[in-house]
Amino acid sequence: MSKINPNIKKAKTIPSEFYYSEKKFQAMKELLFVKQWQFICDTTKLKHPGDAFPYTFIDGFIEDPLILVNDNGDIKSMSNVCTHRGNILIEEPRNIKRGIMCRYHGRRFNTSGKFTFMPKCEELENFPSKSDNLTQTPVQIWKQFIFSSIKAKIPFQELVQDMDDRVGWMPIEKFTFSKERSKEYIVNANWALYCDNYLEGFHIPFVHAGLTENLNYAEYNTEIFKYSNLQIGVGKDDDDCFDLPKSSVDYGKKIAAYYFWLFPNLMFNFYPWGLSINIIVPIGPEKTKVKFLSYIWDESKLNTGAGAELDKVEKEDEEIVEQVQKGVKSRFYDRGHFSPSMEQGVHHFHLLISQFINS
Repeated sequence: MSKINPNIKKAKTIPSEFYYSEKKFQAMKELLFVKQWQFICDTTKLKHPGDAFPYTFIDGFIEDPLILVNDNGDIKSMSNVCTHRGNILIEEPRNIKRGIMCRYHGRRFNTSGKFTFMPKCEELENFPSKSDNLTQTPVQIWKQFIFSSIKAKIPFQELVQDMDDRVGWMPIEKFTFSKERSKEYIVNANWALYCDNYLEGFHIPFVHAGLTENLNYAEYNTEIFKYSNLQIGVGKDDDDCFDLPKSSVDYGKKIAAYYFWLFPNLMFNFYPWGLSINIIVPIGPEKTKVKFLSYIWDESKLNTGAGAELDKVEKEDEEIVEQVQKGVKSRFYDRGHFSPSMEQGVHHFHLLISQFINS
């Protein structure tokens, strides 16, 4: 893949083939996604010792079966595949305080994933060994949110530290998940094209008339960090903005929304009503699932300000992104320039993609 010039004034976007090539799409699994952190669930799924939550790393894309387990208060992630013949061990969330027993041949493991017993194996030599234990995978918790990886190449703290510094004053651990306000969308476009659109406010006055009414576009700003970036939506009305503490670096400003993006496909959008976590799930070169998970802080502010019409904004984004997906396949288009003042986030995203692929 072509390297991206770190000078945004000279740089061009990633080659258009990236957005529709099946070969490049498949290559992303190993070159990019298995090395990154993914949001899995919140800690309410693992309240008690022995609680187990089965999951696939990225459903429909990287389908390694894994389990999160509350191992006496320590959250662990491990393979969900029996080390005897590959059977799936845990199919539904349940408590395994007494350990895991494979329902195929009776092999057993404790809540740490260590092999403990298997019938009819008395004559085996060099048994058991480390390979009989369930493989552990990286897991980290930020506030109430659990993240995992397969081969993490980014230190987790470097991924979330800037977000924590900026909005950690909120009682995020107490935000309550709302199933009713959580949705999934299918977008007929490449996952990275969807991220491109999210990472710039350039399009807002052209695509989102309603959102434009709630934001002071002239003060819209992007801040770049090592593995994340932040777009700050400045509001027009005090009633639709955060009541910021004096400890906040933004104290005195009219902040309507904090839009955090975590490389490569996670979005944490903070509004006065709470948080919308957007997970961008690749399905195919030209198809993406977008999960919106809503966590409520203040219900009284749900229908106000920049976070009031998320479904409407999403559908407007989908319409334009699907049009761009068609356009990037044209023989008359390959790479475009970045707006130095409005597309720093997209440039940062393309730089990181290039770095991981080329390394």
